[in-house]
Amino acid sequence: MELLFEIVLQFLGEILLQLFAEILVELGFRSLAAPLRRSANIVLAIIGLALWGAAAGGISLWVLPESPIHDLALRKLNLLITPLIAGAIMMLIGRARNRRGQRLVRPDRFGYAFVFALAMAVVRYIWVK
Repeated sequence: MELLFEIVLQFLGEILLQLFAEILVELGFRSLAAPLRRSANIVLAIIGLALWGAAAGGISLWVLPESPIHDLALRKLNLLITPLIAGAIMMLIGRARNRRGQRLVRPDRFGYAFVFALAMAVVRYIWVK
């Protein structure tokens, strides 16, 4: 039971770290949304979000240089689970904003948020101690 609790806490730490980074980036996109009203190329937007996610992963290594998940198999599983959860939560935030009539930015949609979180998770997986 204690092992299960420890595993859940480890995943929760990674999820919270990625959500924090995504929300900061999303706030940055929201502040830049007014001058960038025209539609951007989707491929370029995905590449840009992947680069932002990789950068956030690198910055997160300064803040949290060690992974809270120590087991290698669980760290590999984290590469899929955490981006899925972060993408779903950002999608729910986007839906709430849409209901309030606020303009959505790309990270308010599941696919874009998933790309960001996946890039961040990959960087953390490769370079974390």
